[in-house]
Amino acid sequence: MKKWTQSKLEEAGYKIKNAKILDADISTKDYASACLQIVIEGAGWGVVYGGRKLGHAGTYIKQEEIEATEKGFESILNIMWVLDADSLIELKGKYVRVATKGWGGRVEIIGNILKDEWFDYESFFEEGENK
Repeated sequence: MKKWTQSKLEEAGYKIKNAKILDADISTKDYASACLQIVIEGAGWGVVYGGRKLGHAGTYIKQEEIEATEKGFESILNIMWVLDADSLIELKGKYVRVATKGWGGRVEIIGNILKDEWFDYESFFEEGENK
């Protein structure tokens, strides 16, 4: 996973924006896959952070096919650590920083509002796929 600082993000062309987490949840309602969804709102914009498949919750008929990925669980713990949360529910209402390439760009990097600590969702999962 890429290790970012605010200055490295800015050098790479990212803009840093302050935002607030409106909701954080793990859901299986779409395609029977477990996904982390963190709803983030900034000044005049909003985004859902996450959305990557973290496990399989079985088909709608056969629930015995449930499985979770270690990488998916590790990503949740990393996000909680960066954002100083002891539980997923504690994320709701937290202020954060996000790194984006601008209007319409995806938000893959989320950071602590006070500390120069960041989590890069995309590179975290790419690291596992490249091994």
